[in-house]
Amino acid sequence: MTGETILVLLVCLPFVGSLAATLLLRTDSRVLAARMAGGVTLASLVMTAMLYPAVRSGGKVRLDLEWLPQLGLNVTLRMDGFAWLFAMLITGIGCLVVLYARYYMSEEDPVPRFFSFLLAFMGSMLGIVLSGNIILLSVFWELTSIFSFLLISYWHHNAAARDGARMALTITGIGGFCLLAGLLVLGHIVGSYDLDAVLAAGDKIKAHPLYLTALVLILIGALTKSAQVPFHFWLPNAMAAPTPVSTYLHSATMVKAGVFLLVRFWPALSGTYEWFMLVGIAGTSTLILGAYFAMFQQDLKGLLAYSTISHLGLITMLLSLGSPVAAVAAIFHMM
Repeated sequence: MTGETILVLLVCLPFVGSLAATLLLRTDSRVLAARMAGGVTLASLVMTAMLYPAVRSGGKVRLDLEWLPQLGLNVTLRMDGFAWLFAMLITGIGCLVVLYARYYMSEEDPVPRFFSFLLAFMGSMLGIVLSGNIILLSVFWELTSIFSFLLISYWHHNAAARDGARMALTITGIGGFCLLAGLLVLGHIVGSYDLDAVLAAGDKIKAHPLYLTALVLILIGALTKSAQVPFHFWLPNAMAAPTPVSTYLHSATMVKAGVFLLVRFWPALSGTYEWFMLVGIAGTSTLILGAYFAMFQQDLKGLLAYSTISHLGLITMLLSLGSPVAAVAAIFHMM
């Protein structure tokens, strides 16, 4: 199996599993749904591990499919070492969460629906880290917001879950629209929406009059998703979701999407005074306030939420420094 085939399967297989799980909704098939979800996540983990030799020494696996070439838009999938690390994180923790959820979910819960949403969310996260086109990245970014809303509101009879889901969707949705606008400006500056072209045009981007506009819009998208101050308040409220959702979305994958984005565009956007001030202030204030609020939590999920926010603030602060060593430390802390 070629690397290009594996990339396609990594993105498509979770969505296929999600659709298959919906076929089990009218049956008493909680065990079958759990086994299917476990098989999909395990297969995704194995396929990701198979790509390690291709990216081990700075290599890349890339697939280009024409979509709207006249607009410079192609379906481009791309895996480098950093994307491989995140793909392992998403699939590896996904396997553990599915295993836990198999025994956690109640007999009264519509379990196939839960696994359907969870697999679709996993596919969306893999789409973010494997996108080689920044507009495609934005599409998957919005999908994570939609499926996180469905997962947070899974216990829809619970008013706190409904409120938390609406708040999460509102904040991350607005951030997603800002991100799309910022990526469109970035593509306009570079003259291409290809991720490799954007990353190679750092000097051109930072010298352009629209640099600050693109930076602010992209940062709003990243900081809302990673629950950074002043957008941090949605994450503790989203903890009303079932524990496997809190584990997967709000400790391991979804909130990491924001810092993933910062690292992904670090070569093109960092190293300026504007980057240092905007990212540094957000990261430092989040680090301090998250730790402060965590000290007063009497609910374990609330404690974990604010602890997560504080650590994400530390990662963001490290990325603001513009130093390659600090960026390595940030990536190490993510892992």
